[in-house]
Formats: sequence, structure tokens, C-alpha cells
Amino acid sequence: MKNYVCAIDFGATSGRMIISRLNEQGLLETEEVRRFPNAIQEKDHDGKFYWNMTALIGEVTAGLTDLAARKDIHIDAIGCDTWGVDVVFVDKEGNMIEQPRAYRDPYTVQPFKEFVEKVGKEKIYGKTGIQFMNFNTLFQLYACHKEQFRPFEDAAQYIFIPDYVSFVLTGKAVCEYTILSTSQFLDPRTKQIDQELIEAAGAKIGKFPPVVYPGTIIGNLKKDVVDFGYDIPVVAIAGHDTGSAVAAIPAKDEKFAYLSSGTWSLMGIETKDAIINERSAELNFTNEGGIEGTTRFLKNITGMWILEQCRKEWKKMGKDYDFKQLGEMEQSGEAFRSFINPDDPGFANPPSMLKAIDDYCERTGQPKPENDAQVARLIMESLAMRYRTVFDWLKEFADFPIEVLHIIGGGAQNALLAQWTSNSVGVPVLTGPTEATAIGNIMMQFKALGKVKDIAEMRALIAKATPLGHYEPQNVAAWDEAHKRYVALCEK
Repeated sequence: MKNYVCAIDFGATSGRMIISRLNEQGLLETEEVRRFPNAIQEKDHDGKFYWNMTALIGEVTAGLTDLAARKDIHIDAIGCDTWGVDVVFVDKEGNMIEQPRAYRDPYTVQPFKEFVEKVGKEKIYGKTGIQFMNFNTLFQLYACHKEQFRPFEDAAQYIFIPDYVSFVLTGKAVCEYTILSTSQFLDPRTKQIDQELIEAAGAKIGKFPPVVYPGTIIGNLKKDVVDFGYDIPVVAIAGHDTGSAVAAIPAKDEKFAYLSSGTWSLMGIETKDAIINERSAELNFTNEGGIEGTTRFLKNITGMWILEQCRKEWKKMGKDYDFKQLGEMEQSGEAFRSFINPDDPGFANPPSMLKAIDDYCERTGQPKPENDAQVARLIMESLAMRYRTVFDWLKEFADFPIEVLHIIGGGAQNALLAQWTSNSVGVPVLTGPTEATAIGNIMMQFKALGKVKDIAEMRALIAKATPLGHYEPQNVAAWDEAHKRYVALCEK
């Protein structure tokens, strides 16, 4: 019989359960034991959008039931990570009052504007250091208060999504630090909830469970949920999926930046304390909780979204390019011909991404792409240019030299973008692991169980267990000149 931990990972479109162990060579062995769909749902066609938490919990219990039936494994611990900001309203008996509202529900748009005007943008950012997004938990609670949303009014507790899964499994409610940090009411200096902001939102601070940190054992899996015949601790890992992903960066020391790359990109540094000043507010950087009390100082960047939308349009035209073909197209197009700023609002969700690119080039006085290869190259080079801009900003804030950029997540598999990013930012790029979120989840369980001592040992283990791609800067002078032109055209 082999000993494993079980990582539960909820994403916005799917969820999965993975078991993992350290083998005799000190390498990670993982096995995906369950995968299931997830989607935002509109209830009763009333314009309100929810997560089907009942179905998600059902998938978790079904997965655990399957594991309990296996005689070849022993489960040592369980941990859950999910997306941020959303909460479950729970009554005095510990029952979910209603399925939780989803962050894409537009009910927060107007209340967000009202709240910021009422309390003040500078005050809110000064207290929390969090970027302004209308769906942050603070504005969700205020929107519930404004519309007198009955589950909010009747709630005995507000519990974040990953903590709710742990609550169902153990009967014990906590408020894990990294998921709380997405709310925009955590004070990163005290690492506690800001009472003034909560009260301004019409909520009650006493309805939040006690704050705990990643690596805390919440309690044992209840036998009436699934009975394994032995006790299994449920661990508060880094409940925010990005927090778990950053925990899995195989860095040798603190002198690194990271890029969590996928449809969206997050670029940042890990710091001991939050960075909150006029410059960070101006550039809309965010301070989110990390493991061992660290802060993830980062900025959201549009990632592969633009290329993905172009692929959909090309497919409708009968041109179904695979990733190999796209890579060939990106390399064959003319270098540095035109650029876009990927974070321009015009690329958020246009009716036609190809037309949006043409319109942007025309507006900025650049030649429009004349074929699909030029479109593909323009997008990838522009991403590398935007990464350089944000990387330079990070160098302003870091109190250490940034000597390497780690790319994690699915985008770490794109060798061309990794090389171009290295060329652009001017430091070596290391890629991997691609399954960073699950590995970070797993490692925090190992830490809670005493199998690893601290973040340094975790990361050394991941570096040993994960084959990393290595890219050195090339043709740096040409990329420097191209970036100057990009800034002049696209970041005015």
C-alpha cells in the first residue's frame, strides 16, 4: 500500500481530483482520479448567475468514495483550491442557504461604482492594496446588501468557496489567508479583515470564520461524508488557485519574478510585505496573500486570449490551425512589423478579434497584418513586449535584483513565447511546472504533514521533480529597440 495526498482543484470550467506521493527517489508521482465539468449557471432565467456547489460537492464525495474503495492506497491528507472572491452563505445549522453567486454575475457593476464613490478609491486601495475589479468580494457583499438578497441577510456565516468544501468535509469553518486576500477587505499589514470596509458594505465582520494560514490542519474528514476506516486530516492549503500555483515555483532563492501563463497571464514578485503606494495604485498592481505569510505583488495581463479568439474566427473560415501550425506561422511572419497593447480595452471581448487588431493598427498608424502568419506573430511579439513593460515596473518595486523569470502553467509549454519573453525582458526564463496549481496544493499538504520543512525545501523538491525548460536572452539589442517603438506606439 502506498501513501498519497489528495488535491481537489476547482476551476471555472472544470474540476479535478489528483492523488500524489513522493516515491523512493524523492520524485513526485501523480494520478488524476476524477475530472468533472463546471460552469456558471443562470437560475430561473432571472439574470442571476450561480455556481452549482451541490453538484461540485457531489463530485468530491463521489471521488473520495472511489478512493475509499481502493485497497492499494492510503490517503494521508486532503486539500482544496479554487478561484477567488466568491462566498457561500451558510445558516445557523451549517447548511448552504442558496447556491453561491458567481463573480461574473453583473449585479456588482453599479454597486461597485457607488461604493468606490462613497468610501473613496484612495482609501480602499490604501487599506488593501488590491486592484479594483467590480466582482471583488467587497463589492459583492455591498451589492447583496443593496438588493436585500435574502441568503446574505439570513446568513450566520460567510465562507469562501475552498473553505466551504473543507467545511463540508470536516464540519469546521475557517477563513484561509490567500483566498481572503482576493476579497479587497483584507489588510495585508495586519493580515486581518478591515472592519471599516466590511461595515461600509453592510456586512458583519463576526460572520467570517477565524483566519488561518496555508498549512493549517482544519480537522479530520467526517465519517458520515466518506468513511475510509481511518482518520484523514483536511488541510487549509493556499486556497486561491494562483496562490497554490506560485507556491509551486521551483525558485532557488527570492531573486525571481513569475509569470503564470494561460488564457490570462499574471506577472509578479514574491515579497515579505505588501507594496502600497501612489505608484502601485497608478499602475493598478495588486497585493495578494502567499504562503508563509508572503505577499504576491502582481499585475494581470491579457495572455493567450487574443490568439485563442483569432483561432476561433479562423476555424469558422475553414482554417483550423493546430498548435504546431501556429508556431510555424508565428516564426514565419515579418519581425516587429506592428504591435498591439494586449491590455487595451478593445481586445477584452470584441465581436471580431481580427477586426479589432486591424482597427488598433490603423488607429496607431501601423501597417495592418496582411495574412494569418503576420497576425499570429504580431500577437506573440506584442505579448512579449507587454511582459517587458510589466517586468520593468516590477524592477522598480523589487528591493532585490530580479535575476530570472519563472513561467508556470499551461503557457510554459510554448517554447517560442518563452524564448521571445527572455529576449524581451533580458534575463533567463525557466519554464515549468505546467500543473503548478495542483503541485502547490500537494506541497502545502506535505508541509502540514511534516514531510517538507518550509518553502525553500518545497521548491527544491519541485525543481528536482520537474524537468524545467531553460531559455537565455538572444538578440537583446534588437528587442530593446523594438520595445522602445512598442512603448511609443502602444503605451502612450
